[in-house]
Amino acid sequence: MNDIKYDAFKQFQSNLDTAAELLGYERKEYDTLRYPERELTVYIPVEMDNGEVVVYTGYRVQHSSVRGPCKGGIRYHPNTDLTEVKALAGWMSLKCAVANIPYGGAKGGVCVDPSKLSKGELKRLTRRYTTMILPFIGPQKDIPAPDVNTNGEVMAWIMDTYSMLHGYTIPGVVTGKPISIGGSLGRSEATGRGVMFVTRALLEKIGRSLIGTKIAVQVFGNVDSIAAKLLQKEGAIIVGISDVSGAYYNDNGFDIESIIAETSKGKLLSDLSIDGKAISNAELLTSECDILIPAALENQINESNADLIKANIIIEAANGPTTVGADKILTSKNKILVPDILANSGGVIVSYFEWVQNIQSITWEEPDVNKMLKKIILQAFDNVYETKEKYHTTYRQGAYAFALKSIAEAKNVRGIFP
Repeated sequence: MNDIKYDAFKQFQSNLDTAAELLGYERKEYDTLRYPERELTVYIPVEMDNGEVVVYTGYRVQHSSVRGPCKGGIRYHPNTDLTEVKALAGWMSLKCAVANIPYGGAKGGVCVDPSKLSKGELKRLTRRYTTMILPFIGPQKDIPAPDVNTNGEVMAWIMDTYSMLHGYTIPGVVTGKPISIGGSLGRSEATGRGVMFVTRALLEKIGRSLIGTKIAVQVFGNVDSIAAKLLQKEGAIIVGISDVSGAYYNDNGFDIESIIAETSKGKLLSDLSIDGKAISNAELLTSECDILIPAALENQINESNADLIKANIIIEAANGPTTVGADKILTSKNKILVPDILANSGGVIVSYFEWVQNIQSITWEEPDVNKMLKKIILQAFDNVYETKEKYHTTYRQGAYAFALKSIAEAKNVRGIFP
Protein backbone atom coordinates (compact mmCIF):
# COMPACT_ATOMS: atom_id res chain seq x y z
CA MET A 1 0.00 0.00 0.00
CA ASN A 2 2.80 2.44 0.89
CA ASP A 3 4.87 3.98 -1.88
CA ILE A 4 8.51 4.60 -0.86
CA LYS A 5 8.59 7.60 -3.19
CA TYR A 6 5.69 9.27 -1.43
CA ASP A 7 6.53 12.74 -0.08
CA ALA A 8 3.65 14.25 1.87
CA PHE A 9 5.09 17.77 1.81
CA LYS A 10 5.54 17.75 -1.96
CA GLN A 11 1.92 16.61 -2.23
CA PHE A 12 0.91 19.62 -0.14
CA GLN A 13 2.99 21.99 -2.30
CA SER A 14 1.63 20.50 -5.52
CA ASN A 15 -1.99 21.07 -4.50
CA LEU A 16 -1.12 24.57 -3.28
CA ASP A 17 0.49 25.43 -6.62
CA THR A 18 -2.57 24.18 -8.50
CA ALA A 19 -4.85 26.33 -6.34
CA ALA A 20 -2.60 29.35 -6.89
CA GLU A 21 -2.74 28.82 -10.65
CA LEU A 22 -6.53 28.58 -10.41
CA LEU A 23 -6.60 31.94 -8.60
CA GLY A 24 -4.18 33.52 -11.07
CA TYR A 25 -1.55 34.14 -8.39
CA GLU A 26 2.07 34.81 -9.22
CA ARG A 27 4.61 32.87 -7.17
CA LYS A 28 5.58 35.97 -5.16
CA GLU A 29 1.98 36.33 -3.92
CA TYR A 30 2.02 33.01 -2.06
CA ASP A 31 5.58 31.70 -2.12
CA THR A 32 6.07 32.05 1.64
CA LEU A 33 3.15 29.65 2.17
CA ARG A 34 5.00 26.88 0.30
CA TYR A 35 7.33 26.60 3.29
CA PRO A 36 6.96 26.47 7.08
CA GLU A 37 7.86 29.46 9.22
CA ARG A 38 9.78 27.30 11.68
CA GLU A 39 10.96 23.72 12.10
CA LEU A 40 12.25 22.25 15.34
CA THR A 41 13.87 18.82 15.70
CA VAL A 42 14.59 17.54 19.21
CA TYR A 43 16.28 14.43 20.53
CA ILE A 44 14.47 13.15 23.59
CA PRO A 45 16.31 11.01 26.15
CA VAL A 46 13.98 8.77 28.13
CA GLU A 47 14.92 6.55 31.03
CA MET A 48 13.15 3.24 30.51
CA ASP A 49 11.76 1.09 33.29
CA ASN A 50 14.83 -1.17 33.14
CA GLY A 51 17.21 1.76 33.62
CA GLU A 52 18.28 1.95 29.98
CA VAL A 53 18.22 5.39 28.29
CA VAL A 54 16.69 5.54 24.82
CA VAL A 55 16.82 8.67 22.65
CA TYR A 56 13.75 9.39 20.50
CA THR A 57 13.44 11.96 17.72
CA GLY A 58 10.67 14.55 17.94
CA TYR A 59 9.46 17.48 15.86
CA ARG A 60 7.34 20.61 16.05
CA VAL A 61 6.66 22.58 12.87
CA GLN A 62 4.84 25.90 12.60
CA HIS A 63 3.65 26.47 9.07
CA SER A 64 1.88 29.83 9.34
CA SER A 65 0.98 32.28 12.10
CA VAL A 66 -0.41 34.90 9.72
CA ARG A 67 -4.04 34.47 10.82
CA GLY A 68 -3.41 33.76 14.50
CA PRO A 69 -1.64 31.37 16.89
CA CYS A 70 -0.50 28.10 15.35
CA LYS A 71 -2.65 25.04 15.99
CA GLY A 72 -2.06 21.37 15.44
CA GLY A 73 -1.87 17.94 16.96
CA ILE A 74 0.99 15.80 18.20
CA ARG A 75 1.28 12.23 16.94
CA TYR A 76 3.31 9.32 18.28
CA HIS A 77 4.08 6.91 15.45
CA PRO A 78 7.13 4.90 14.37
CA ASN A 79 6.95 6.29 10.82
CA THR A 80 6.75 9.95 11.85
CA ASP A 81 9.40 12.13 10.21
CA LEU A 82 9.99 15.80 9.47
CA THR A 83 8.55 15.61 5.95
CA GLU A 84 5.26 14.23 7.24
CA VAL A 85 5.04 16.79 10.06
CA LYS A 86 5.72 19.67 7.63
CA ALA A 87 2.88 18.51 5.39
CA LEU A 88 0.50 18.08 8.32
CA ALA A 89 1.34 21.59 9.55
CA GLY A 90 0.61 23.01 6.09
CA TRP A 91 -2.71 21.19 5.90
CA MET A 92 -3.60 22.59 9.31
CA SER A 93 -3.06 26.16 8.06
CA LEU A 94 -5.45 25.50 5.20
CA LYS A 95 -7.94 23.69 7.44
CA CYS A 96 -8.16 26.62 9.85
CA ALA A 97 -8.59 29.03 6.95
CA VAL A 98 -11.36 26.92 5.40
CA ALA A 99 -13.16 26.90 8.76
CA ASN A 100 -12.45 30.63 9.13
CA ILE A 101 -11.15 30.31 12.68
CA PRO A 102 -8.29 32.62 13.77
CA TYR A 103 -5.49 30.09 13.77
CA GLY A 104 -2.51 29.15 11.65
CA GLY A 105 -1.19 25.64 11.24
CA ALA A 106 1.31 23.60 13.21
CA LYS A 107 2.01 19.94 13.89
CA GLY A 108 4.20 17.84 16.12
CA GLY A 109 5.31 14.27 16.35
CA VAL A 110 7.65 11.79 17.95
CA CYS A 111 9.07 8.81 16.10
CA VAL A 112 8.00 6.10 18.54
CA ASP A 113 5.69 3.12 18.81
CA PRO A 114 3.77 3.97 22.00
CA SER A 115 2.32 0.46 22.24
CA LYS A 116 5.80 -0.73 23.21
CA LEU A 117 6.12 1.72 26.11
CA SER A 118 4.80 1.39 29.64
CA LYS A 119 2.58 4.17 30.93
CA GLY A 120 5.48 5.51 32.97
CA GLU A 121 7.81 5.52 29.96
CA LEU A 122 5.15 7.25 27.84
CA LYS A 123 4.65 9.88 30.53
CA ARG A 124 8.39 10.55 30.81
CA LEU A 125 8.68 10.79 27.02
CA THR A 126 5.81 13.28 26.88
CA ARG A 127 7.11 15.47 29.68
CA ARG A 128 10.65 15.59 28.23
CA TYR A 129 9.31 16.31 24.72
CA THR A 130 7.15 19.12 26.15
CA THR A 131 10.15 20.62 27.92
CA MET A 132 12.20 20.54 24.72
CA ILE A 133 9.55 22.25 22.57
CA LEU A 134 8.65 24.68 25.36
CA PRO A 135 9.97 27.81 23.56
CA PHE A 136 7.67 27.04 20.61
CA ILE A 137 4.34 26.49 22.36
CA GLY A 138 1.95 28.62 24.44
CA PRO A 139 -1.69 29.78 24.46
CA GLN A 140 -0.85 32.80 22.30
CA LYS A 141 1.78 31.08 20.13
CA ASP A 142 1.12 27.44 19.37
CA ILE A 143 -1.53 25.16 20.89
CA PRO A 144 -1.02 21.38 20.53
CA ALA A 145 -3.82 18.79 20.53
CA PRO A 146 -4.23 15.00 20.25
CA ASP A 147 -3.48 13.20 17.01
CA VAL A 148 -2.54 9.64 16.03
CA ASN A 149 -1.75 7.57 19.16
CA THR A 150 -2.15 10.50 21.55
CA ASN A 151 -5.19 11.38 23.65
CA GLY A 152 -6.56 13.52 26.44
CA GLU A 153 -4.26 11.93 29.01
CA VAL A 154 -1.19 12.86 26.96
CA MET A 155 -2.52 16.41 26.65
CA ALA A 156 -2.95 16.51 30.44
CA TRP A 157 0.72 15.61 30.90
CA ILE A 158 1.73 18.34 28.43
CA MET A 159 -0.45 20.92 30.18
CA ASP A 160 0.87 19.94 33.59
CA THR A 161 4.51 20.06 32.47
CA TYR A 162 4.07 23.45 30.81
CA SER A 163 2.19 24.80 33.85
CA MET A 164 4.78 23.56 36.36
CA LEU A 165 7.57 25.21 34.41
CA HIS A 166 5.65 28.52 34.45
CA GLY A 167 4.56 28.30 38.07
CA TYR A 168 0.78 28.40 37.55
CA THR A 169 -1.93 26.44 35.76
CA ILE A 170 -2.29 27.27 32.05
CA PRO A 171 -5.07 25.12 30.56
CA GLY A 172 -5.09 27.00 27.23
CA VAL A 173 -1.70 25.61 26.19
CA VAL A 174 -3.37 22.47 24.76
CA THR A 175 -6.81 21.36 23.62
CA GLY A 176 -8.41 17.94 23.66
CA LYS A 177 -7.87 17.75 27.43
CA PRO A 178 -10.02 15.82 29.90
CA ILE A 179 -13.11 17.77 30.98
CA SER A 180 -11.86 17.90 34.58
CA ILE A 181 -8.93 20.17 33.65
CA GLY A 182 -10.58 22.47 31.13
CA GLY A 183 -11.51 20.27 28.21
CA SER A 184 -14.58 21.13 26.17
CA LEU A 185 -17.78 19.14 26.13
CA GLY A 186 -18.29 17.74 22.63
CA ARG A 187 -14.58 17.73 21.75
CA SER A 188 -14.12 13.95 21.68
CA GLU A 189 -16.89 13.53 19.10
CA ALA A 190 -16.19 16.73 17.16
CA THR A 191 -14.19 15.34 14.23
CA GLY A 192 -16.60 12.46 13.63
CA ARG A 193 -19.61 14.75 14.06
CA GLY A 194 -18.11 17.15 11.53
CA VAL A 195 -17.64 14.28 9.07
CA MET A 196 -21.34 13.47 9.46
CA PHE A 197 -22.39 17.10 8.90
CA VAL A 198 -20.25 17.40 5.76
CA THR A 199 -21.40 14.05 4.36
CA ARG A 200 -25.04 14.97 4.87
CA ALA A 201 -24.52 18.41 3.32
CA LEU A 202 -22.85 16.91 0.25
CA LEU A 203 -25.67 14.42 -0.30
CA GLU A 204 -28.21 17.22 0.00
CA LYS A 205 -26.32 19.16 -2.70
CA ILE A 206 -26.52 16.25 -5.11
CA GLY A 207 -30.13 15.41 -4.26
CA ARG A 208 -29.53 12.25 -2.26
CA SER A 209 -30.35 11.07 1.25
CA LEU A 210 -28.27 9.32 3.87
CA ILE A 211 -31.10 6.83 4.39
CA GLY A 212 -30.01 3.53 2.85
CA THR A 213 -26.62 4.87 1.73
CA LYS A 214 -23.91 2.22 2.11
CA ILE A 215 -20.72 3.46 3.77
CA ALA A 216 -17.34 1.84 4.46
CA VAL A 217 -15.14 3.41 7.15
CA GLN A 218 -11.38 2.99 7.66
CA VAL A 219 -10.05 2.86 10.42
CA PHE A 220 -12.46 2.18 13.32
CA GLY A 221 -10.80 4.58 15.76
CA ASN A 222 -12.15 7.68 17.49
CA VAL A 223 -12.98 9.60 14.30
CA ASP A 224 -14.46 6.83 12.19
CA SER A 225 -16.35 5.08 14.99
CA ILE A 226 -18.09 8.33 15.96
CA ALA A 227 -18.76 9.20 12.31
CA ALA A 228 -20.12 5.70 11.71
CA LYS A 229 -22.38 5.88 14.77
CA LEU A 230 -23.78 9.28 13.83
CA LEU A 231 -24.20 8.39 10.14
CA GLN A 232 -26.02 5.20 11.10
CA LYS A 233 -28.38 7.24 13.29
CA GLU A 234 -29.12 9.33 10.18
CA GLY A 235 -30.16 6.18 8.31
CA ALA A 236 -26.94 5.13 6.60
CA ILE A 237 -25.86 1.48 6.42
CA ILE A 238 -22.29 0.91 7.60
CA VAL A 239 -21.14 -2.02 5.45
CA GLY A 240 -17.38 -1.88 6.02
CA ILE A 241 -15.25 -1.34 9.13
CA SER A 242 -11.58 -1.88 9.94
CA ASP A 243 -8.80 -1.35 12.46
CA VAL A 244 -5.17 -2.45 12.77
CA SER A 245 -6.27 -6.07 13.27
CA GLY A 246 -8.14 -6.31 9.98
CA ALA A 247 -11.34 -5.38 8.19
CA TYR A 248 -14.88 -6.72 7.86
CA TYR A 249 -17.63 -6.36 5.27
CA ASN A 250 -21.35 -7.00 5.56
CA ASP A 251 -23.67 -5.77 2.83
CA ASN A 252 -26.53 -5.68 5.34
CA GLY A 253 -24.56 -3.44 7.71
CA PHE A 254 -23.15 -3.72 11.23
CA ASP A 255 -24.57 -2.84 14.64
CA ILE A 256 -22.16 0.04 15.23
CA GLU A 257 -23.39 0.86 18.74
CA SER A 258 -22.63 -2.64 20.04
CA ILE A 259 -19.22 -2.74 18.33
CA ILE A 260 -18.26 0.61 19.85
CA ALA A 261 -19.36 -0.67 23.26
CA GLU A 262 -16.79 -3.46 22.92
CA THR A 263 -13.92 -1.55 21.27
CA SER A 264 -14.22 1.21 23.88
CA LYS A 265 -12.98 -1.41 26.37
CA GLY A 266 -9.71 -1.67 24.47
CA LYS A 267 -10.67 -4.63 22.29
CA LEU A 268 -9.71 -4.89 18.62
CA LEU A 269 -12.22 -5.90 15.96
CA SER A 270 -10.46 -9.26 15.68
CA ASP A 271 -11.33 -9.90 19.34
CA LEU A 272 -15.06 -9.65 18.63
CA SER A 273 -17.59 -12.03 17.09
CA ILE A 274 -18.44 -9.92 14.08
CA ASP A 275 -21.18 -10.98 11.68
CA GLY A 276 -19.37 -10.20 8.47
CA LYS A 277 -16.74 -11.34 5.99
CA ALA A 278 -13.14 -10.85 7.11
CA ILE A 279 -11.18 -8.90 4.48
CA SER A 280 -7.94 -6.92 4.39
CA ASN A 281 -7.68 -3.18 4.93
CA ALA A 282 -6.67 -2.86 1.28
CA GLU A 283 -9.83 -4.71 0.23
CA LEU A 284 -11.95 -2.43 2.39
CA LEU A 285 -10.84 0.59 0.35
CA THR A 286 -12.08 -1.06 -2.86
CA SER A 287 -15.20 -2.70 -1.41
CA GLU A 288 -18.75 -2.24 -2.71
CA CYS A 289 -20.18 0.90 -1.13
CA ASP A 290 -21.61 4.30 -1.99
CA ILE A 291 -19.30 6.31 0.28
CA LEU A 292 -15.77 5.55 1.45
CA ILE A 293 -14.43 7.30 4.55
CA PRO A 294 -10.65 6.84 4.94
CA ALA A 295 -9.53 7.77 8.46
CA ALA A 296 -6.10 6.16 8.75
CA LEU A 297 -2.75 7.71 7.76
CA GLU A 298 -1.53 9.41 4.60
CA ASN A 299 -1.10 7.73 1.20
CA GLN A 300 -3.90 5.19 1.59
CA ILE A 301 -5.51 5.98 -1.77
CA ASN A 302 -2.77 6.16 -4.36
CA GLU A 303 -1.99 5.38 -7.99
CA SER A 304 -1.98 1.64 -7.30
CA ASN A 305 -5.56 1.37 -6.04
CA ALA A 306 -7.45 4.54 -7.05
CA ASP A 307 -8.76 2.95 -10.25
CA LEU A 308 -10.21 0.07 -8.20
CA ILE A 309 -12.28 2.17 -5.81
CA LYS A 310 -15.97 1.47 -6.29
CA ALA A 311 -17.39 4.18 -4.04
CA ASN A 312 -18.59 7.22 -5.94
CA ILE A 313 -17.98 9.51 -2.95
CA ILE A 314 -14.86 9.72 -0.77
CA ILE A 315 -14.94 11.74 2.46
CA GLU A 316 -11.42 12.25 3.83
CA ALA A 317 -11.60 11.84 7.61
CA ALA A 318 -7.82 11.33 7.72
CA ASN A 319 -5.17 13.91 6.85
CA GLY A 320 -3.67 13.44 3.39
CA PRO A 321 -5.07 9.96 2.63
CA THR A 322 -5.18 10.58 -1.14
CA THR A 323 -2.17 11.32 -3.35
CA VAL A 324 -2.14 13.89 -6.15
CA GLY A 325 -1.92 11.11 -8.73
CA ALA A 326 -4.87 9.27 -7.19
CA ASP A 327 -6.85 12.51 -7.19
CA LYS A 328 -6.44 12.76 -10.96
CA ILE A 329 -7.60 9.18 -11.44
CA LEU A 330 -10.65 9.66 -9.23
CA THR A 331 -11.55 12.94 -10.98
CA SER A 332 -11.28 11.25 -14.39
CA LYS A 333 -13.80 8.66 -13.16
CA ASN A 334 -16.18 11.41 -11.96
CA LYS A 335 -15.79 10.47 -8.30
CA ILE A 336 -16.67 13.12 -5.72
CA LEU A 337 -13.98 13.66 -3.08
CA VAL A 338 -14.43 15.97 -0.09
CA PRO A 339 -10.92 16.86 1.11
CA ASP A 340 -9.47 16.49 4.58
CA ILE A 341 -9.09 20.23 5.16
CA LEU A 342 -12.88 20.49 5.07
CA ALA A 343 -14.18 17.04 5.99
CA ASN A 344 -12.25 16.54 9.24
CA SER A 345 -12.15 20.16 10.40
CA GLY A 346 -14.68 19.53 13.18
CA GLY A 347 -11.87 18.66 15.58
CA VAL A 348 -9.98 21.92 15.20
CA ILE A 349 -13.22 23.91 15.26
CA VAL A 350 -14.15 22.56 18.68
CA SER A 351 -10.51 22.82 19.78
CA TYR A 352 -10.91 26.53 19.05
CA PHE A 353 -14.02 26.54 21.26
CA GLU A 354 -12.05 24.84 24.04
CA TRP A 355 -9.25 27.40 23.76
CA VAL A 356 -11.72 30.30 23.91
CA GLN A 357 -13.34 28.81 27.02
CA ASN A 358 -9.91 28.37 28.65
CA ILE A 359 -8.61 31.88 28.01
CA GLN A 360 -11.92 33.44 29.10
CA SER A 361 -12.41 31.06 32.07
CA ILE A 362 -15.91 30.05 30.97
CA THR A 363 -17.66 26.79 30.05
CA TRP A 364 -20.24 26.01 27.38
CA GLU A 365 -22.88 23.29 27.36
CA GLU A 366 -22.51 20.46 24.84
CA PRO A 367 -25.65 21.32 22.82
CA ASP A 368 -24.27 24.84 22.34
CA VAL A 369 -20.88 23.45 21.24
CA ASN A 370 -22.51 21.11 18.72
CA LYS A 371 -24.77 23.87 17.42
CA MET A 372 -21.81 26.20 16.82
CA LEU A 373 -19.81 23.39 15.22
CA LYS A 374 -22.65 22.69 12.81
CA LYS A 375 -22.96 26.36 11.88
CA ILE A 376 -19.25 26.86 11.21
CA ILE A 377 -18.59 23.63 9.32
CA LEU A 378 -21.68 24.02 7.11
CA GLN A 379 -20.63 27.58 6.31
CA ALA A 380 -17.20 26.22 5.41
CA PHE A 381 -18.84 23.62 3.16
CA ASP A 382 -20.89 26.31 1.42
CA ASN A 383 -17.79 28.47 0.90
CA VAL A 384 -15.90 25.56 -0.63
CA TYR A 385 -18.86 24.60 -2.80
CA GLU A 386 -19.24 28.14 -4.11
CA THR A 387 -15.52 28.38 -4.85
CA LYS A 388 -15.60 25.01 -6.62
CA GLU A 389 -18.51 26.14 -8.75
CA LYS A 390 -16.94 29.52 -9.52
CA TYR A 391 -13.72 27.99 -10.82
CA HIS A 392 -15.31 24.82 -12.26
CA THR A 393 -12.98 22.60 -10.30
CA THR A 394 -12.96 19.84 -7.68
CA TYR A 395 -13.90 20.09 -4.02
CA ARG A 396 -10.23 19.77 -3.09
CA GLN A 397 -9.15 22.64 -5.29
CA GLY A 398 -12.17 24.65 -4.20
CA ALA A 399 -11.07 24.19 -0.59
CA TYR A 400 -7.41 24.93 -1.34
CA ALA A 401 -8.30 28.02 -3.36
CA PHE A 402 -10.59 29.39 -0.66
CA ALA A 403 -7.98 28.78 2.04
CA LEU A 404 -5.05 30.10 0.02
CA LYS A 405 -6.91 33.28 -0.83
CA SER A 406 -7.74 33.84 2.84
CA ILE A 407 -4.16 33.32 4.05
CA ALA A 408 -2.53 35.20 1.17
CA GLU A 409 -4.78 38.21 1.69
CA ALA A 410 -3.92 38.28 5.41
CA LYS A 411 -0.23 38.01 4.55
CA ASN A 412 -0.41 40.82 2.01
CA VAL A 413 -2.28 43.10 4.42
CA ARG A 414 0.31 42.50 7.14
CA GLY A 415 3.26 42.83 4.77
CA ILE A 416 6.79 41.52 5.25
CA PHE A 417 8.65 42.48 8.46
CA PRO A 418 10.81 44.54 8.75
